[in-house]
Amino acid sequence: MRTIITKGFTYPALFVASILAISACGGGGNSDNNNTDISGLDTRPANINCIAPDRPASSSSFTTQQVFGNLQFTTPVAMLQAPGDSSRWFVLEQTGTIKVFDNDTNVQTSQVFLDISTRVTSGGERGLLGMAFHPNYAVNAQVFISYTTTTNTQLVSRISRFYSTDGGQTLNNMTEEILLAVDQPFNNHNGGHIAFGPDNYLYIGLGDGGSGGDPQGHAQNTTTLLGSMLRIDIDSANPYAIPADNPFSNDPINRQEIYAWGLRNPWRWSFDTANDRLWLGDVGQGQWEEINVIQANGNYGWNIREGAHCYNDPSDSCNSAGLIDPVIEYDHNSGGRSVTGGYVYRGNSIPELQGAYIYGDFTNGKIWYLPDTNTSTPVAQLLQDSSINISSFAQDQDGEVYIVNYSGTLHKIVYQNNSNSDTIPSLLSMSGCVDINNPQQPAAGLIPYEVNAPFWSDGANKQRWLAIPDNSTININALHDWDLPPGSVLMKHFSINNKLIETRLLMHHSNGGWGGYSYEWNDQGTDAILVKGGKTRDLGTQTWYFPASTDCLQCHTQAAGFSLGLETAQINRDNTYPSTGRTANQLQTLDSIGIFSSSLSTNPSSLPQLSSPFGNDDINDRARAWLHSNCSQCHRNNGPTAVTLDLIYTTAIAQTGLCDRVPQSGTLGIPDPRIIAPGDPSRSVLLARLNTRDANAMPPLGSLQIDIEGIKLIQSWITGLDSSCE
Repeated sequence: MRTIITKGFTYPALFVASILAISACGGGGNSDNNNTDISGLDTRPANINCIAPDRPASSSSFTTQQVFGNLQFTTPVAMLQAPGDSSRWFVLEQTGTIKVFDNDTNVQTSQVFLDISTRVTSGGERGLLGMAFHPNYAVNAQVFISYTTTTNTQLVSRISRFYSTDGGQTLNNMTEEILLAVDQPFNNHNGGHIAFGPDNYLYIGLGDGGSGGDPQGHAQNTTTLLGSMLRIDIDSANPYAIPADNPFSNDPINRQEIYAWGLRNPWRWSFDTANDRLWLGDVGQGQWEEINVIQANGNYGWNIREGAHCYNDPSDSCNSAGLIDPVIEYDHNSGGRSVTGGYVYRGNSIPELQGAYIYGDFTNGKIWYLPDTNTSTPVAQLLQDSSINISSFAQDQDGEVYIVNYSGTLHKIVYQNNSNSDTIPSLLSMSGCVDINNPQQPAAGLIPYEVNAPFWSDGANKQRWLAIPDNSTININALHDWDLPPGSVLMKHFSINNKLIETRLLMHHSNGGWGGYSYEWNDQGTDAILVKGGKTRDLGTQTWYFPASTDCLQCHTQAAGFSLGLETAQINRDNTYPSTGRTANQLQTLDSIGIFSSSLSTNPSSLPQLSSPFGNDDINDRARAWLHSNCSQCHRNNGPTAVTLDLIYTTAIAQTGLCDRVPQSGTLGIPDPRIIAPGDPSRSVLLARLNTRDANAMPPLGSLQIDIEGIKLIQSWITGLDSSCE
């Protein structure tokens, strides 16, 4: 059996593969963990004051709450009810399964409604993507499914009809009738959402085919179905007929199925049940996300424009004649990077939202609403700054709006009476986490720690501390990630040229959920003030970025366990503890003072340990450690990105999705590009993204300077890779 080895720990390859099927506010150096027989601390310090408060409530009167809390799903991407039937919910799992469960708050289990996982090609933006009940489902038992599959190595988007043959309990997977199959040139921008319109025609959203920038021009080419909204009549002919009022219904050249075009990747759209308007979220390329109202024969601009802006034309002088502007747009500088279209609220439980269009962003969890959808210049309002990876919204028969969390949970938008919404202190000295007489020093209850492979933070020197409530412990899960109890706080000082610039508090709020908060130090170094909404500051030698709270949660992802640096492989190293002056292994120290829920079962020398990227270990270990700390928080299974990469350090390189693979999200103008071209850094898009700080940069936020030493490390690593990436 092949094994994968990290410092001091060996993973069987089959074990790695199985556990992995299930990070820019993070981040020391590495030392040999020789001091595993002593503890750096004698006792666990009492933590009385550094306790995370309740999560700040939204400034509005709306929030989200988890519903059907006994249920957990695997990469859910949609949620819907059958026409006229509010008794059940159906949830699509991207890998190819549809689950059904009773619409009961206390429901304990779900059942399989359809399983076509053996037919579905999933991962990234591929998979089981859409479902639509026939408007007359109660009589004809017809359900339509949208998914991607592979036929003779060709990726295909398929729209099929299935029937229930047992009175609506399940769909019979042997009844599939393929209505439409569209070849996909790349693995992303598949669209995939389907729904019946008020005209009883089936609407189908398809992306531009992928590869970034739509170099083939599919979205402006109406002789292809890609980059378009389609509309077909599934009742009048087999497999379907063309509605007579489709824009090209009598055109022998253009595709007659097309209803509107110029779309990049329509991700979730819906009809307003009060006026039939079709609202659509179109995912942007490098800068702009947009919401459109779709009309017949409409051209929404991609790839001439991204949002209302000329694409790849700084002069903004492209020919925009005939192109329809988005209803509203937002740029990536606001923190979001992947819009998820939603619904116009038509429920009764929140009168203030009546008629408002609700939408969100997959990567940062922000949820907005447009209070007035009838104005030509609507203004977006923030409904909630959540930590949810919003893969989809849903609407029940009563018009109430729900949210599907890609990490497996379901949520509902509800009314909230906020009597006290501001729980985060405005000054660091008031947080309880620092010495009130000298805020540059931690409070007595905090425990210092260091990590083996730090996240790049524009060259800042960082100090880190951990605080958890008394009588609570940390659980270490099977993947050696750490689960911190509610009330926990991680504190980090950032210094440039030996001067404190910023302190960040990452909190696991007492009422659930995580939040990151940035404090800017005054010039005297006597206190730091809470930064709201993010900002930049000229330090003379460089510009420093203070992240907004939402920025932190883009890297401190749920998939990576939020805390990032607190995982066994990062903490397994020596540290010198100021209170005792002793140097000891951090795992041994924390174990000896009762921080863990269960004592370590083995000596730290036998546990995982990341290499220092700039130490003396093998270059493969060092490069994988750098990628793990800087990239894997998002690029991993179930992570908040559509690109199918898994950069966790234990993943065998052949399974990372890096090697000799054509990029899915743009080539950056590199000839014959690969994500990593073994032996050829010049053709490696990953390296090019690391070497820029524009809209193509990776990591995409939290940094304004290039990690020169990191670039050298990854470049040398790529140069040394052979064609098999070994």
